[in-house]
Amino acid sequence: MIGELSARSREIFRQVVDAYLETGEPIGSRTLSRRLTVSLSPATIRNVMADLEESGLLFSPHASAGRLPTEAGLRLFVDGLLGVGALADDDRRSLSQQCAGSSTSIDGLFEAATTALSGLARCAGLVTAPKTELPLKHIEVVSLSPSRALVVIVTEAGVVENRVIETPPDLPPSALVEASNFLSARLVGRTIVEARTEILAELQRHTDMLDQLTGRVVESGLATWGGDGKSGQLIVRGQAHLLDDVQAIGELEQIRALFALLETKETMLQVLSMVEGGEGVQIFIGASSPLFNVTGCSMIVSPYRDGREKIIGAIGVIGPTRMNYARIIPMVDYTAKLIGRMIG
Repeated sequence: MIGELSARSREIFRQVVDAYLETGEPIGSRTLSRRLTVSLSPATIRNVMADLEESGLLFSPHASAGRLPTEAGLRLFVDGLLGVGALADDDRRSLSQQCAGSSTSIDGLFEAATTALSGLARCAGLVTAPKTELPLKHIEVVSLSPSRALVVIVTEAGVVENRVIETPPDLPPSALVEASNFLSARLVGRTIVEARTEILAELQRHTDMLDQLTGRVVESGLATWGGDGKSGQLIVRGQAHLLDDVQAIGELEQIRALFALLETKETMLQVLSMVEGGEGVQIFIGASSPLFNVTGCSMIVSPYRDGREKIIGAIGVIGPTRMNYARIIPMVDYTAKLIGRMIG
């Protein structure tokens, strides 16, 4: 559709969107005339904006106001007019340093990545931890206290994952060794999804203390890590950034809707899992997207890959539609590739 607009219409449309992304306020024809690179009268600009409004790209919040882009207009702008350059050196350095400084734990890496990304983008960062498809190399159960134990899991790719679980009271230390041996014999060299059903079925046939412990490890420790085998764990960070640049009551209502959306983890996982079927950075804008029906919100997401170039998860940001797309798109893309390199 962008090709159907004249050069004059494209320039006016671009300036309206740029003004909205900068201020969040509608812009009128007189102010717009001072921003244009060509000389046009306010009357001419008003006529062009009326045509753009009729096309569904702009709207006026009330009769005497200027114009704002619609969500369809923002979609057109992002797809056809937005110039996305390379990631700024400072942003690249900050993302690399914060992720490189994280622990070897998969959760530690994603905590660092989402925190860094949300901080730089001033949005909420979210990521799905990889689904449990990596074969395991080592598993060990270590006592922390009389009623708690640490499960240490190492994949063949070298990723270390720790989980604290509740253990039966008065469990003898020897039971932890037996549990480690029991799980290692069935899990090492296989994925959790492959072994989980078989182990749980075997445990159902026994009721001794060892089986109670291994059941807790598989059901609490490993299941927490791996979810249901169909979707990964969701990590969300930086929701407070959504409140940093609220311009009006209307935007505050959008932020409230965003917080409600972030609480609906099933929706977020659905969006991220659909991203895993695509290539590169994907952008979802408001109610125009069938994925989530929240007006005034945008999501920028990119899948990341393991060392075998297989898509295993997705990372991105979510915030109001008035975000800096040109800066955030390459930021999300770089972070996804950074995570892929660190995991791979």
